Amino acid sequence: MSRQLIIVYNANAGLLAGAMDSIHKLFAPATYPCKLCALTYGLIGMKGEWRRFLVGLGMELIFHHRPDFRMAYPAQADWPLPLIAVADTGGMKQLVSVVDFDDIADLPALIALVRERLG
Repeated sequence: MSRQLIIVYNANAGLLAGAMDSIHKLFAPATYPCKLCALTYGLIGMKGEWRRFLVGLGMELIFHHRPDFRMAYPAQADWPLPLIAVADTGGMKQLVSVVDFDDIADLPALIALVRERLG
C-alpha cells in the first residue's frame, strides 16, 4: 500500500447537503461544524490553493464525508471529525485532529501544519 492522505469532512455528501453547508458557512460561520470545510472550500468548490497543495504532495488522496468514512473505516468510526489522516502499511494515524483545527486560523496555517507533520 502506498502512503495515502485521508481527508474527512464533518459533513454529509451530496448536492443538497453541499448547498445547505454553503448557506450555513455564509450566514453562521461560527456555528458551522466542519472547520476543515470552512478552511478549504469556498461557496462553490475547493479553494485552488488547497487543491494545488494536495496535488503537489504526490500522495494518493482519499476524501470522505462523515457517513462514508465511518462505513469505510469502522475501526476509526469513533474518531471525532473533521480530521486529516495518513495511512500506509503500518495502519492509519491522525495527522490533524479535530482539536488541532481549533488552533488553525486560516488555510496557509493548515497547509503549513500538514506539510510539517508529513515530514
